[in-house]
Amino acid sequence: MRAPAGRCSSCSGPEVSAPGPAVVSFREALRFWLLLGFISFGGPAGQIAIMHRELVERRRWVSEKRFLHALNFCMVLPGPEAQQLATYLGWLMHRSWGGVVAGSLFFLPSLALLIALSWIYMAFGQQPLVAGIFYGIKPAVAAIVLHALHRIASKSLGNPLLAPVPWAIAAMSFIAIWALKLPFPLVVLGAMLTGAVLARVAPGSLAHGKGHAAATHGVRAAALIDDDTPTPPHALFSLPRLAWVLLAGAVLWLAPMAALFFTYGWSGTLTQVGWFFTKAALLTFGGAYAVLPYVNQMAVGHYHWLSTAQMMDGLALGETTPGPLIMVVAFVGFVGGWAKQVLGPDALFLGAALAACVATWFTFLPSFIFILAGGPWVESTRGNLRLTAPLAAVTAAVVGVIANLALFFIAAIAYPSSANGFFDAQPDWVALTLAVLAALALWRLKWGVIPVIAASAVAGLLLRWSGLA
Repeated sequence: MRAPAGRCSSCSGPEVSAPGPAVVSFREALRFWLLLGFISFGGPAGQIAIMHRELVERRRWVSEKRFLHALNFCMVLPGPEAQQLATYLGWLMHRSWGGVVAGSLFFLPSLALLIALSWIYMAFGQQPLVAGIFYGIKPAVAAIVLHALHRIASKSLGNPLLAPVPWAIAAMSFIAIWALKLPFPLVVLGAMLTGAVLARVAPGSLAHGKGHAAATHGVRAAALIDDDTPTPPHALFSLPRLAWVLLAGAVLWLAPMAALFFTYGWSGTLTQVGWFFTKAALLTFGGAYAVLPYVNQMAVGHYHWLSTAQMMDGLALGETTPGPLIMVVAFVGFVGGWAKQVLGPDALFLGAALAACVATWFTFLPSFIFILAGGPWVESTRGNLRLTAPLAAVTAAVVGVIANLALFFIAAIAYPSSANGFFDAQPDWVALTLAVLAALALWRLKWGVIPVIAASAVAGLLLRWSGLA
């Protein structure tokens, strides 16, 4: 297959076509998606970069424009965009089953690893070795959240002098969730309503930073799914197919929820885990860091499944394992299932593992439904997809929400024994120093997340052994 020679929209010279790849078999795709599940470190940006390098530049399974078009759709959906992108591309190449396999393998290795690490944490977390490691990791997590806040704000809010409205929305969302203690869903709803109003009275006020883009230079082979490749028959919009996908999604949600309800009752921990993470899955606009404050607010403050310190430890584990960062929900489910003894005191591990699986199922199920139901519509609107003003306002509000999360984590490491998290006791200057050093490593030295966490863990262990912390 050859693509016609033409000019790349972001290049200075012509883009030369070359023979494209042969048809990709399902087995070959399966091997790639499984490999991706084990190497997808670096958060959504890193995971998207890996897929772009492998699928667009190296293997040429999909063209640049088709890749970015799919990514733009995933960016406006609630849920982990990198996992949804894998689901979309798997579906585009190998129908619904290809999408399910690609999306599932994106997080299943992480789920297995997190269950194992969560068990070690709960069973041996009070041992000096483990306690020292997590003493060093917590400040690194606070620095990582601050770094994520900076990246997201710089990309999504733009210049405050040229675009002050997004910054104002971010500030109001911070005040709403930090000072007024408003729940996260209400903040999101308020932002969407604000965006809808601004779309009418000031349409250009919500312009913010550039979205995802990638330049294409030089000679480029034609892709298996190229810019002008017709949409495959299975990806064409069909009302009966849409109805089938929605029905299957409803059954896959209702069946396990009904089983949990009739087995444990509505107030049972496992039932509440399923219900809560269904709501969380529908509110993850802006990525995992945007929904973590809501998860923290409810899992720690409302359900009492875990403590703030445990939440930070779980985020650290999520940062150091492959897969989407939202997989921290598996840790939350595991610790909650362990603490509430959902299957009794004699089956702590089995109950906690079951709770982790329940949290993961109800978190990711909506993402599959969104992609399999909305994919045909996206394929039919290539070149026309754009962010709406309400979603632009939500993006701005997400920055304020993440700022609240960063402040919350800094207070937790500075005053670990304080009931209120602020100024009730002498601050832990050693932990704050570790946080500053981790931030310098991220910003100035350009270290990756994993090296920062590894170095912080070693530092925490040495400090505990030396008696300095």
